[in-house]
Amino acid sequence: MTTIKLHNTKSRSKEAFAPINPQNVRMYVCGPTVYDRAHLGNARPVVVFDVLFRLLRHVYGADHVTYARNFTDVDDKINARAAESGREIGEITAETTQWFLDDMGALGALEPTHMPRATQYIPQMVAMIADLIARGHAYAAEGHVLFAVDSWREGYGQLSGRSVDDMIAGARVEVAPYKKNPMDFVLWKPSDAEQPGWESPWGRGRPGWHIECSAMSHDLLGDSFDIHGGGNDLMFPHHENEIAQSCCANPKGEFARYWLHNEMLQVEGKKMSKSLGNFFTVRDLLDKGVPGEVVRFVFLQTHYRKPMDWTEKKAAEAEKTLRRWRKLSDGVQPGKPDEVVLQPLYDDLNTSDTIQRLRAMARAIELDLETPEGKEKLEDFVATANLLGLLHDGLGDWTAAPSVDLSAHEAQLFAARQTAMETKDFAEVDRLKSAYTEAGLEVRMSKTGVELVPGRGFDAAKLEALA
Repeated sequence: MTTIKLHNTKSRSKEAFAPINPQNVRMYVCGPTVYDRAHLGNARPVVVFDVLFRLLRHVYGADHVTYARNFTDVDDKINARAAESGREIGEITAETTQWFLDDMGALGALEPTHMPRATQYIPQMVAMIADLIARGHAYAAEGHVLFAVDSWREGYGQLSGRSVDDMIAGARVEVAPYKKNPMDFVLWKPSDAEQPGWESPWGRGRPGWHIECSAMSHDLLGDSFDIHGGGNDLMFPHHENEIAQSCCANPKGEFARYWLHNEMLQVEGKKMSKSLGNFFTVRDLLDKGVPGEVVRFVFLQTHYRKPMDWTEKKAAEAEKTLRRWRKLSDGVQPGKPDEVVLQPLYDDLNTSDTIQRLRAMARAIELDLETPEGKEKLEDFVATANLLGLLHDGLGDWTAAPSVDLSAHEAQLFAARQTAMETKDFAEVDRLKSAYTEAGLEVRMSKTGVELVPGRGFDAAKLEALA
């Protein structure tokens, strides 16, 4: 069986992936807090772990991989949104959850095996909190329940590489008076009459953020599972706190063996921020006519552990490449994924190098398309792209550029180029190229011919004067 290597944040090294049970490979990824549209940065971990999900299914079989990604639907941000809008919390979370699924689906993300919502697992959270108190790892104080970090000093901080003493020294937040240790974190907090709440041994309240994932992952995946993932902004405190809770509540288990964290996203070289005017949601891009597949392709061109820079130039180049690939593969049924092209993917999800190999594969096929071998390679090309979540039906509005017969224009430009090669006067070639570019066409010229590829914003009316 093919070996997958993954960079384990916990060991700070690349390790060969060995699942606990190859018949049931299990992965948990922290999902969104559903109070608004997902911004572009929210989409990066979705695409990263969707690729891993697809790769695990390819290696171990689709029926042998279980993927859970949660929805946090009880949170102070949701409460604030309800208060300012006057809408019911359940109405907001139902709407925004569907928005998330629709937008991520437009990027080609498969739905996970399980998509638990925090509000569906309150009894499991209450039971886990009660168990932590019984084991001496948590305590109740003023309607709150807090995890006692001192009770697990030997393990706390291993993921992020921080010691408890260093974390206390570096803490700048005001410490609540009921905390025994500044690093103790909330498992349960009281709710007033206006806030959502559930009855518990400690009074009416609601769960803290961290306990949600521990309770849901345990219920769905057990004491020990294979992979836990998320953005590197979650490493501390969220994932560190998850480990503490889960290992103390289930000391015979391992919780997660492999921890994967993706780097953050920038826009045009800067951190995405509303104050900088470079903040936008996935839906903003889709509504502008950017196919979801283009967003996915741009993401895949950067290794998940490197910062990713979204630029208009990258998006435009991705669209040109995908239009070319779609034209090349139109009507072609997938064959088998090319394992040579996929080799970088097995090496810590190196999608960047995999895309480069896929580009080379496409170029080779274009030169060899009319042979039986070329057609077979094309089928394998489609299958390989499919494994990356590309070239599937429904991935964006690829009809935005109308289907127009451009053969006469291609012949016109090719003839002008042939004449120019003899006369050394390229004025007509430059005029035609400029006109085609202005109309929204990409001009591709080679020794054997000319290809005009429509892009987003293609205006066929601008070609009428050239007819």
